[in-house]
Amino acid sequence: MELPKDPMILFSVINMKLRDCYSSLDELCEDMQVNKVELVNTLKAVGFEYSQEHNKFW
Repeated sequence: MELPKDPMILFSVINMKLRDCYSSLDELCEDMQVNKVELVNTLKAVGFEYSQEHNKFW
């Protein structure tokens, strides 16, 4: 699956995947073959931070 380029849609898709399919961001990135640093930086650029405790970006 190719991830959306729009950061707001990306935020929504990633959080849905984290909620429904993955117990951690590391697991999601490994399974989907996504560069974790790029993903985190893309979402951070628009104001979202990953919470490991809650397993979601906010």
